[in-house]
Amino acid sequence: MPPAPSFDHVDWPAGSEGRPVVIGIAGGSGSGKSTIVDAIAEATGGRVGLLAHDAYYRDNAHLELEKRAAINYDHPDSLESELLVEHLAALRTGLSIDKPVYDFSTHLRTGETVRVEPAPVVIVEGILVLVEPDLRRLMDLKIFIDTDPDIRVLRRLQRDIAERGRDLESIIAQYEETVRPMHLQFVEPSKRYADIIIPEGYNPPAVATVVSMINRVLGSS
Repeated sequence: MPPAPSFDHVDWPAGSEGRPVVIGIAGGSGSGKSTIVDAIAEATGGRVGLLAHDAYYRDNAHLELEKRAAINYDHPDSLESELLVEHLAALRTGLSIDKPVYDFSTHLRTGETVRVEPAPVVIVEGILVLVEPDLRRLMDLKIFIDTDPDIRVLRRLQRDIAERGRDLESIIAQYEETVRPMHLQFVEPSKRYADIIIPEGYNPPAVATVVSMINRVLGSS
C-alpha cells in the first residue's frame, strides 16, 4: 500500500469565510470514487453534503428508449453541469437545493428530487467533475482517484449488472464505444487539475488524511 499523499502544498481553507469547503473527487468509471466518498461521509459522522455528478444527466424524456440508450453518457455534454453549478453555488451561500433523481435503467429523471441541506463540507463526485471549468472554480480541493484500467473495468461490470439492470453484452459494447475513448479524451487529462492524486482506488492512508483535514474544518465551523 503506498503512503498517504502529502497535502502540504495545498492551500486548504480554514473555514473562516463562513461558507462550505468544497471538495471535488474525480476519476475513471469504477475507480472507487463512491467508496471513498462513503468512507469520508461515515468517518465524519455524515456532516458533509454529497453531490454526485451522474444525478445530473440530462432528462431526454422527448426521446424513445432506444435513442436514449444510444446517447454517449461518458461525454460532458450528456450532463446538465450548469444545473450542478447552480446547486453548488447555492449551497456555498447557505441555501438548500433539490437534487434530481436519475433512473439509469430507463435513462430518465424520475421526477423526484432529494433535498440537500447546506453543510460545512460539500463533496462533488463524478468522472467529469474536473473537466468543467465552472465546477473547478467552485472547488477548494480537487482530488483524482487513479486506479488501473483492468480494476475499473471489472468494477464497472459488477456495478452495472447488479445496480443498473444492464446485461454483459451491452456493458462491453458501451465500454469499447464510449467509456474508454471518453476516458482517454476527457477524464485522464483532467488529472492535471487535481491538487491531490490518490493511487490504487480505495487507499486507507489517503482517505484517513482527507478525513483528518475535513474534521479540522468541521471542528472550526
